[in-house]
Amino acid sequence: MSFKEAYQYLDERGMGDRVKEFEVSSATVELAAAAVGTEPARIAKSLTFLLEGKPIMILCAGDAKVNNKKYKDRFQKKAKMLSRDQVIEMVGHDVGGVCPFGIKEGVDVYLDESLKRFDVVYPACGSGNSAVKLTPEELEELVDIRGWVDVCVF
Repeated sequence: MSFKEAYQYLDERGMGDRVKEFEVSSATVELAAAAVGTEPARIAKSLTFLLEGKPIMILCAGDAKVNNKKYKDRFQKKAKMLSRDQVIEMVGHDVGGVCPFGIKEGVDVYLDESLKRFDVVYPACGSGNSAVKLTPEELEELVDIRGWVDVCVF
């Protein structure tokens, strides 16, 4: 899976024109913010964890960090991030381009409350040089999320 699958997913839902590919890397929050021309907090980063043998993805604001106590209170388990190999194998995108679009089946996706501060956010689009401009509401409608969570601090 890659940019092609993520783009196709968005294009089929009428959002293909919102996808941007860059000549520069957007593989980190800081690089993505520079490529997009926005503040780092508006980059919707995708964090992936292993929960009871299954991958989960939490999209949060670029300036947010997972709070271990909040995570454990919500999921009843300690946060265990996926390794790079696990991300590729279980989610379908490589680190730097992880997003909830065009991913493998069985990945539970959550949106963190930290995104609700913004009218527009920029998640990656399956590659380390892409992003898509969406409102948090559009993100919620585009992705089959398991729900909103409050597991981050910023």
